[in-house]
Amino acid sequence: MTVQFLLDKMSELETQEAVAVGNNIITYGELREKYHNWLGWIAKEKIRPGEVVSIKSDYCAESISLFLALTHNRNIIVPLSNDSKAHFETFCEIAQNQYDIIVSENDTQLIRTNNQPSHPLYDVLREKNHPGLVLFSSGSTGKSKAIFHDLSQLLNKFTVPRKMMRTLAFLQFDHIGGVNTLLYTLANGGTAVVPAHRTPESVCLAIEKHKVEVLPTSPTFINLLLLSGAADNVDLSSLKLITYGTETMPDSTLTAITTRFPQTKLLQTYGLSEVGILRSKSRDSKSLWVKVGGAEFETKIVDGRLWIKSESAMLGYLNAPSPFDEDGFLDTGDQVEQDGEWLKILGRQSEIINVGGEKVYPAEVESVVLEMPGVEDAAVYSSPHTITGMIVAIEVKLSTDETLTEFKVRLRRHCAGRLQAYKVPKKISLIDNYTHNARFKRMRKRS
Repeated sequence: MTVQFLLDKMSELETQEAVAVGNNIITYGELREKYHNWLGWIAKEKIRPGEVVSIKSDYCAESISLFLALTHNRNIIVPLSNDSKAHFETFCEIAQNQYDIIVSENDTQLIRTNNQPSHPLYDVLREKNHPGLVLFSSGSTGKSKAIFHDLSQLLNKFTVPRKMMRTLAFLQFDHIGGVNTLLYTLANGGTAVVPAHRTPESVCLAIEKHKVEVLPTSPTFINLLLLSGAADNVDLSSLKLITYGTETMPDSTLTAITTRFPQTKLLQTYGLSEVGILRSKSRDSKSLWVKVGGAEFETKIVDGRLWIKSESAMLGYLNAPSPFDEDGFLDTGDQVEQDGEWLKILGRQSEIINVGGEKVYPAEVESVVLEMPGVEDAAVYSSPHTITGMIVAIEVKLSTDETLTEFKVRLRRHCAGRLQAYKVPKKISLIDNYTHNARFKRMRKRS
């Protein structure tokens, strides 16, 4: 699979908006022209098929068209957004990239490294003469893993026509959700709208200015959006759909967002960098019950955990053993409840807190605490205890000027009757910063 089907779409919709970055609007015809310019540049710089190339850039028309040109050239692409700058050196060391291309709308810098990449998975792909994609996990539950995909397989799922939508590009293209959003949007003739900044205010302005219909985001960002009041002074009537994934949605946040946007549909999505984004259907906007799957996916539940088999699954990790069983299923690590075809995602097995033999899911406790006035953010994690083995600990960001002692009293009073006693946080800390990472995913791991 090459990008020809995307080029055909660009020719068909030449004058239609493809990418909007602030006031800069790029049509499909202009995007195609940039793609051909990059092909000429790649040939001039003698970047050969199968070579490993990093793109250090955020979303812009130049980085998007370069991504497509390198795909056509059958390179192994390592997209690195500016969110990941602190990890560039480590990520490039793992991927062994031979070229760094640093891209902005107005400038391009090419750096040739001395790397001679050697990895069995690279060899597999080069024998097929297919393009590759290296993504890095967020590291929210430990060390980042280098996830290696056959990019041809990922592209396959976008050849089936879907609905044309104006979509906000929230997650960058070094995240599976960002890649999914971009390829879906371009394959269906939609417009990818890139906000100037990923703040609630900037996102809301972009939605208003470009009449965005779909906002794909995370529960953490939704909570920030609600707290900010940024939606109160803009016209967001174009917004038809908010999709959320990457982490467990707190009930309290879902209730709040559906109340604030009663005319907008809410859809829970599910996917992993290792297997791609599954098609999903929420029971309704106010429900956390979801169906996941699709023609290219198989699912099964083993001991309460969700396993997935995917036609577009990664080839493997560059820096870790293969996680697939002999039948090709991946243990997602997510504990689920089941009601026929419907699933409710409870949380990662690795994040469950065992308090004297009783299980505590962090998202359940966070949901209750986030109901409290003055609580801007909360992250629950486990803390060792001599008697129960573990206790529930929580870090909280407040907008009030309460002392820790005052807040502890209020928190325990609020949790009484809502949570069983062993679920109520015993160790409570107040923090000044938000608990999410650059991908707006709540970080619960503590040293």
